[in-house]
Amino acid sequence: MVSGQQGVKAPALNLGRRGDRPAHIRIGAYELAKKGAVRYDLRDPYYLAVALSWPRFLLGLLALYLVANIGFATLYLLQAGDVANARAGSLADAFFFSTETLATVGYGEMYPATLYGHVVASSEIVCGMALTAIMTGLLFVRFSRPKARILYAEKVVVASHNGRPTLMLRIGNGRTGLLSDAAVRLNALIVDRTEGGQFYRHVHELKLSRSHFPVFAMTWTVMHELGPQSPLHGYDAARLADADVQLFLTVEARDPALAATVHDLKTYTTTDILFGMRYVDAISLDANRRPIADLTRISLVEPDIGEEHDSTTWADEEPSQATN
Repeated sequence: MVSGQQGVKAPALNLGRRGDRPAHIRIGAYELAKKGAVRYDLRDPYYLAVALSWPRFLLGLLALYLVANIGFATLYLLQAGDVANARAGSLADAFFFSTETLATVGYGEMYPATLYGHVVASSEIVCGMALTAIMTGLLFVRFSRPKARILYAEKVVVASHNGRPTLMLRIGNGRTGLLSDAAVRLNALIVDRTEGGQFYRHVHELKLSRSHFPVFAMTWTVMHELGPQSPLHGYDAARLADADVQLFLTVEARDPALAATVHDLKTYTTTDILFGMRYVDAISLDANRRPIADLTRISLVEPDIGEEHDSTTWADEEPSQATN
């Protein structure tokens, strides 16, 4: 992907020494591939451990413990009699003794009986303490990473607002607490093809009617007017599909409960953009005239027959202001 609004010719893929198998990267529904990039760089184990998914991380942790215990068990088997009460040549006894030693448990039924056994056991204890400290740190980092709980409408709609066609995208705060200093940015990736079959990728930032909220409590309708200044001016569903337009919405806010800034990203393809539709109201008032947000309705749409909302809903002239 090329950053910036100026079109740049996409370079040919370089089949480097790092292998011909491309590394696939998914950004929501959008997928790209890179050749020449290192999929797993063992010289950067911290990034590898943090970036792995939870299933792969746990499988890697299990594999590491198995390899370590089998390795030390093999060392114990190299010399007979170095582990007391262990059956001669028994890999199972050596493995379980290694497990107890690596975890610094030491049940006592089996114990080092020779100088060689003491040296191996001492080395394993040091490795076990280091491994436990490293794994504890990695688990803490993975559990402590702040994560946004942002809900997104399944579809983007193009409806009339103030008499002008406007692209709208509704999001919601899925947590029970507040998010402060919320900011959003909407970008469009547009592909232009030349007569010679070459293509250029342009990334345009779409100007929003409002891109910042001091307090994000319920829902927020992000809006971009499709006027003459818009990169998507004059686009219909067919032209969007021909240009393979992808929308990228980034959300950044501060979560007071975590005392940290949270980030999130959502992508939409051309099939996710509906023309002539608008969102069904998701905010209502109770008997005490308190606004109630029904986040289960965040993706509901209806035909765009006008801009007037029902008088019982919590609405104002600016949806991005009224629905928060």
